[in-house]
Amino acid sequence: QVQLVESGGGSVQAGGSLRLSCATSGYITNRLCMAWFRQPPGQEREGVATIRINSVTTSYADSVQGRFTISTNNRNNTVYLRMNSLKPEDTAMYYCAAADAALGTCHLRIIKTGAFNYWGQGTQVTVSS
Repeated sequence: QVQLVESGGGSVQAGGSLRLSCATSGYITNRLCMAWFRQPPGQEREGVATIRINSVTTSYADSVQGRFTISTNNRNNTVYLRMNSLKPEDTAMYYCAAADAALGTCHLRIIKTGAFNYWGQGTQVTVSS
């Protein structure tokens, strides 16, 4: 079992920045693929970024490439999402998720949303214009 708790959401004006944190606990292994998803109001959940535990390999959705950065602090088992140059269309509930994934599959273009069986409760991000 893996437990995930997000924090760091809030309201910000367009062009601003936020950093989301995902505190992890439980059975943390190098097989874990960590991801941030988001769900705008009335829309489907979409993958934003992925990173494998104890790895620097990342992937990003086209809509956030160059603006968002996913990273991990392996000493305290925390996953971060640094969000810069925020836009109103980034407004959404943001979720941290974890999946037991084979090597080479921790990438948004490979791994399916259904593979993620551990989810946090979400943190709201609101960007005003």
